[in-house]
Amino acid sequence: MKQTPAPPSERRLHDLACEVGDRLRDRGWQLATAESCTGGWIAKLITDRAGSSAWFDRGFVTYSNNAKCSMLDVPEEVLARQGAVSAAAVTAMVTGALRNSTAQVAVAVSGIAGPEGGTAEKPVGTVWFGWGTEAGEVLTERREFTGNRDAVRRHAAAHALQGVIQLFTDEG
Repeated sequence: MKQTPAPPSERRLHDLACEVGDRLRDRGWQLATAESCTGGWIAKLITDRAGSSAWFDRGFVTYSNNAKCSMLDVPEEVLARQGAVSAAAVTAMVTGALRNSTAQVAVAVSGIAGPEGGTAEKPVGTVWFGWGTEAGEVLTERREFTGNRDAVRRHAAAHALQGVIQLFTDEG
């Protein structure tokens, strides 16, 4: 049986957000978030830190497909053909977040937190992530988390922040 570790604690989420902030501040960059299943939780974690306005530009909470299209310019055909929970959707979300902000880095999250909504191809707990910089390609990753709705969303927020940190690690 597949086993996912316990959801990250508030302390762990706070520490990840602080590390993201430190890395952004050190580069003089800003972050934009494009969130669906996390409903703004990543932006909340980031703005819990005093002084985050220096490195956080804005967050897009695009829970509906209409919001993804109107706020982030996600093409309707992407959503119709591949769905909101797909690599193509989070790639378009990252691109749209960068285009519609002054940020140099963006993270996008779209998934099925449950308890309903899953399918055989995309079960509950499926989350797609996208990370990108204005100068580089968009990296995507699919993960499947177990647990209740809160656990899936906690795991997703933590993984999204870890991916932002990884962008800086990969760039050196």
